[in-house]
Amino acid sequence: MGGLTEAKLRALAGERSFERGLAYVDEVSGVEFGDGWIRASVRGTERYEVELLLGGRGKLTGTCDCPYGQEGNFCKHLVALGLTVMAQEADLPRRRKAARDRTRGLDAWLTGMSRDDLLALVREEVAEDRNLRRRLELRAASARGDVAGIRSRIRQSLDIGPYAQYGYVEYADARAYADQAGQAVKAIRSLTASGRAADATTLAREAIGMLAAVAESVDDSDGRLGEIGAGLADAHHEACRATGPDLEELAHWLVTHALDDAAHLTDIDPLDYEDLLGERGMTALRRHAIEAWRANRTGWAEKHLVQRLAKSGRDIDTVIAVHAADLAPNGHTHLLIARELDTAGRPAEALDWAERGIRETADLTTVDTALIDHLADHYTRTDRPADALRLRRDHFAARRTLLTYQQLRTAATAAARWPTEREKALALLHTDAERADTRGSQLLVDILLDDGDIDAAWQTADEHGAHDSQWLTLANQSRPTRPADALNVYLRLATPLTHKTGTPTYEQLVNLLLNIRDCHHHLGTPDHFTTYLTDLRTAQKRKRNLMRLMDEYGL
Repeated sequence: MGGLTEAKLRALAGERSFERGLAYVDEVSGVEFGDGWIRASVRGTERYEVELLLGGRGKLTGTCDCPYGQEGNFCKHLVALGLTVMAQEADLPRRRKAARDRTRGLDAWLTGMSRDDLLALVREEVAEDRNLRRRLELRAASARGDVAGIRSRIRQSLDIGPYAQYGYVEYADARAYADQAGQAVKAIRSLTASGRAADATTLAREAIGMLAAVAESVDDSDGRLGEIGAGLADAHHEACRATGPDLEELAHWLVTHALDDAAHLTDIDPLDYEDLLGERGMTALRRHAIEAWRANRTGWAEKHLVQRLAKSGRDIDTVIAVHAADLAPNGHTHLLIARELDTAGRPAEALDWAERGIRETADLTTVDTALIDHLADHYTRTDRPADALRLRRDHFAARRTLLTYQQLRTAATAAARWPTEREKALALLHTDAERADTRGSQLLVDILLDDGDIDAAWQTADEHGAHDSQWLTLANQSRPTRPADALNVYLRLATPLTHKTGTPTYEQLVNLLLNIRDCHHHLGTPDHFTTYLTDLRTAQKRKRNLMRLMDEYGL
């Protein structure tokens, strides 16, 4: 273990886990040494099994069955084991030699036993270790080709009874249950390996169903059931490959499983069986998927499956039919169809669906804006500026925002109609502002600022009011030309800040003071600023950080 150093542990774990690992050194017990590995138990929230592995060229890795370690992280428990081993560095050669000697001694003892003595030993261990007995029973049933026996053992493996209290497997018992359930995967694979792939396929499906039936009754916070489900999925795939499955029956099962509520346990993707199903099987797969969708046209899982299978077969019409059967009222589904048709090289149909989406959206305030953008871009690309302008005009009239105004301006400029369109748009905005609509007046100010019409923005703000951030923008943009107006804004915004503390507040205040000084410069009244600043310093002198910041900026 020459590659084990504190620096390497710190680099693998990160500073936080390394520091936390220091507190767990006294919780390490049962340290075992092997050829290139060290194992131990570390007591944390519960007792965790940890293992350090030293590969070639001093490469260090480790595993731990704590939740953080199962995500692939080098956790605090591994750090604790590493530090424990380092503390015993002088004794490491002796302990590793002792481990090798024990292994060789055990192997020599077993090798030297007679057949009868070895059988007696195994029977003795089986009698004392229930899990070992179940594992060997599964192997024996597999070797005999005893499908009924294997089915019985698989059911026992997936039975939550021995671990459940009140019908539920708590977190503390979930690992033991998962270890037991994992034997089902091994049994099915052993059947395939022994030439009974058809039976293995049947049992894999039964096991998947049994796992799904108990999943809600197990605290699977660590995701172990997902690992078992993935193992069963792989075992099923292997078995199908090893035999000549009934393609119709396989296609039906794949669709049924994909639409089951517990499908996430295995993540079986029907398309992973495409090469096995062939053209005839894929046709059956798509047919079963379509039948399931027709029985539940609004089901998300059904729609998603049919569309994936249709796309894999380049059946764009089926994709469109699925979308068209459940059109969203805001035009979003029309947009999806238009995009699919564009991708398929059918632009005329794509345009028709996009325009239909606008027509069938009862209220343009709720329309999917991506549909508006898609259609406007199409009109622009195909040299139809008047249509793009009409679309943007209607959208702005229904949904007045700074963005829709900017989009209207772009479209109107391209159509050489901006002055006229701007006048109409501003008339709508003025009407909103005159209704004592605060949002309407603030939007008008933003739009006038975006147009660069500062004087009109000032007038609107004076007449209808504005947000402080808008007043600040107006003052900043008008300081050279309207210093007196800007000064009034800065002074008003600065006053409430003098009653607050904190670095962000001081930075805002100093920025305003710099602008106030600039206004007095433009007005030719620097003495007024000096008086104002002197009074401010006197009133705020206890705020040392503010004084320091003002000094830094020469105030």
